[in-house]
Amino acid sequence: MTDTEIDSTPQWSSIVVSGPDATTFLQGQLSQDIATVSASGAWSLLLAPDGIVITSVHVSSSPNGYDLAVSRELGDVALARLRRFLLRTACTLELMELDHGPYDSLREQIDAGRPGPAEFARGLTPQCFGGNFVASTVSFTKGCFTGQELVGRLDARGSSVPWRMVHVTGPNEARINEVLTSKGPAGPSGLTTSTRRGESVYGLGFAHRSLLGSEELQLAPDVHVEMA
Repeated sequence: MTDTEIDSTPQWSSIVVSGPDATTFLQGQLSQDIATVSASGAWSLLLAPDGIVITSVHVSSSPNGYDLAVSRELGDVALARLRRFLLRTACTLELMELDHGPYDSLREQIDAGRPGPAEFARGLTPQCFGGNFVASTVSFTKGCFTGQELVGRLDARGSSVPWRMVHVTGPNEARINEVLTSKGPAGPSGLTTSTRRGESVYGLGFAHRSLLGSEELQLAPDVHVEMA
């Protein structure tokens, strides 16, 4: 399902993490090096133990701990995932609504190449969202965190993953989906988040790596696809 509109405003929540063990707890749960996060914040990932991305979060420090900005749609899921590992830890978690978030429109999200709930619903590893995404959300030097093993193996192999997130522009959703699913096995390919720019639909989606640079793509001049 896509969300094609002239524009829309994403809704945000914050998971407020406080207590004397807040830094230690988040260091073991998030992919970013929490020790380097300032009040201005940084992006991080909340992963399942098998390395699948549950959601991204924008982490900022606060006087009592940290604030994790997360899509409101995934707030309860993210909170449940964190609480699963909150054992014998002097740390509290509270979910609150936010008026504003790291980006305030689908247009901003797409232009920045930032995956959201529709992209994370595909159940993919960080490398599927692109090298820039991994570089801005994952620390490979900070030590262990939940989901690290698979992410580290993929990085060591050169991030060779079959599905890639792409920026895509085309005349309509149906045509874009036709092109994105034209090559490769059945899987998560297709348009995920989109809006309108003039007479065209543009957005984020997924394609099999065999489509990128292929003859099929060259024969579809009405649809522009590039790595996000």
